[in-house]
Amino acid sequence: MEMKPISSGKLSAIGYDAGTRTLRVELNDGSALDYSGVGAELWRRLSSSGSAWSYYRDNIEEEFTARRSSTKQDKKTNPLDDLFK
Repeated sequence: MEMKPISSGKLSAIGYDAGTRTLRVELNDGSALDYSGVGAELWRRLSSSGSAWSYYRDNIEEEFTARRSSTKQDKKTNPLDDLFK
């Protein structure tokens, strides 16, 4: 799935697979969430929104069930990093 870098709220990248109707959302903390059953029109609106974070929260986060996914950026981090950012 091709990911589109985005900087909106906690979003860092978004991607869509039309064949499986799966939306992937990558967050600033490195986690990724997959949403299945997402239509192409919803993807189009999210990817072209001037406020993707608000659109995501209002139309996707509460309407679809998320499944945690791994990202290719997964890496080991020091648990103390969050304390000192």
